[in-house]
Amino acid sequence: MIDAFQSLARRGLFLFDPEAAHGLSIKALKTGLVPARAAPADPRLTQTVAGLTFANPLGMAAGYDKNAEVPEALLRLGFGFTEIGTVTPKPQAGNDKPRIFRLVEDDAVINRLGFNNDGHQAALTRLRSCDRRAMIGVNIGANKDSGDRVADYVAGIRTFYSVARYFTANISSPNTPGLRDLQAGESLSALLSAVLAARDEEAARIGVRVPVFLKIAPDLTEEGMDDIAAEALSHALDGLIVSNTTLSRDGLKDRRQAGESGGLSGKPLFEKSTVVLAKMRKRVGPDLPIIGVGGVSSAETAAEKIRAGANLVQLYSCMIYEGPSLPGRIVRGLSQLCDREKLSSIADICGSRTDYWAAKA
Repeated sequence: MIDAFQSLARRGLFLFDPEAAHGLSIKALKTGLVPARAAPADPRLTQTVAGLTFANPLGMAAGYDKNAEVPEALLRLGFGFTEIGTVTPKPQAGNDKPRIFRLVEDDAVINRLGFNNDGHQAALTRLRSCDRRAMIGVNIGANKDSGDRVADYVAGIRTFYSVARYFTANISSPNTPGLRDLQAGESLSALLSAVLAARDEEAARIGVRVPVFLKIAPDLTEEGMDDIAAEALSHALDGLIVSNTTLSRDGLKDRRQAGESGGLSGKPLFEKSTVVLAKMRKRVGPDLPIIGVGGVSSAETAAEKIRAGANLVQLYSCMIYEGPSLPGRIVRGLSQLCDREKLSSIADICGSRTDYWAAKA
C-alpha cells in the first residue's frame, strides 16, 4: 500500500514543473507528511571515514536541501548523512527559469540552477536548531558576482564551523561561469591552501577538527585528474567527492530535452562517474576517503561504487524517480548483501573492482 501511495504521489508531483515539485517535496518533509522509513541499524554498515562515524554509508547529496530546511527529516528516511547547500555568502536567485528538466525516459535530470540559495546567514540560523550530533555536512560555494571566489569559500568555513560535521568545497558545478577553472593546478592549490588554513585556525580556536572534502567534476581529462590528485595529496585534504553533474549527453533517449544546457544527473551518470571515481582511487591510493556520487539508484549500484573505491556514497536525482523509500531500501539491500557474501563489514568490498572500472575509457 505504501508503494502504491508513493507511485501515486510521484505521478501527482510529475504534473508540476520540476522546481515546483521540488518545493512541494521540501514542504512534505517539513510537515511530516513523508513518514520516517529508516532501515534497522546494522553495525556492518557503520563506517568511520575522515575521523567521523557514519551509521551507514549512504548520504543525501548536496543540491536537494540547499537552504538547510530539512536535514534531520532526510536522516529519518534512512540516510547515514546528509549534505546541505551549495550555500554562498550572499543570497542569490540563480539562473533564469525554467532551469530543471526531467528526462523521464532516462531517469535523469538536467539542471542549470546556478547556486540559487538564501545565503550563509539563513542556513546558519536553521542549522543552529539541529541536533549537533546529526551527521550534516555543509557544501560551500562562491557567489556568481564574487570578486574573490577563494574568499567566499573561506567565509563558508568560518561561518559554519560550529555547526558542520564536515565541509565540501564545490568547485565542479557547470552552472556558475568559470567555477570549474578552480580545478586546475595553481588555482586549486591556492583554494585548498586558503580553505585548509582557515579550517586549521578554526580548529585551534574551537578544539574540533572538521574534515574538508573537495567535490570534482566527471568531465576531466587524465591530466586533470593527475593535477587534482597531486594537489589533494600535497595539501593533506580530508577526502574527495566524485562526482558532480556532467555536460555529456551520450546515450540519452530523450534527445529533445538533451539539448538543454546544464549538468546531467541520474542513472546515465552512473558509469562515467564510477570510472572517474576508480581512476581517482588509483591516483590517490587506498587511504584518502572518497565519496562516490552519480546514478546511485539501488543497493547494487551503491555497492558497485564501493567496489570501485568509494568509502561512502551519495544520491539525489534517482530519488526523484524512486521516491522517499529509496534510502531505506538501499540500506536494507546493503545489509542483505553482507548476509549473502558473509561480510563482517561493507568496507570489505571497498576497492575490490577498482582495477576493472579504472581500465575503462
